[in-house]
Amino acid sequence: MQLMEIQERTDTLVSLTPAAAAKIKQLIESEADVSVLRVAIEGGGCSGFQYGLGFDRGAVEGDHEYESEGVRVVVDPFSAPYLRGASVDYLETIQESGFKIDNPNAVSSCGCGSSFQVAEGEAPEDAVGGCGSGCSH
Repeated sequence: MQLMEIQERTDTLVSLTPAAAAKIKQLIESEADVSVLRVAIEGGGCSGFQYGLGFDRGAVEGDHEYESEGVRVVVDPFSAPYLRGASVDYLETIQESGFKIDNPNAVSSCGCGSSFQVAEGEAPEDAVGGCGSGCSH
């Protein structure tokens, strides 16, 4: 049996605000068979990358795994450099509610905030743009 290497971190890549952690804990409790928040980026969106937040059963080999505000968080190794120092908040207002990511690595974001762009030379060559979310530049 081969041991899986999971990178435990003492510093957090992505931090959660208390409001985000409370909402995530509530959502995890309502889901079956999940125990961690997975934060990732994917190619696409108006500005080049888009954020992905989801639940998972646990970390897989190579993931960075740590705890923030009492929530177990996992970040894949591809996403980690683009998310280092980012924070996730949960906002609930009369007009809207949802998660908001503040990413110091983003040099620009689309109007809806769901996609972002990094400094030139920071993005891998296979990153693609294009808006699938209905937002505009």
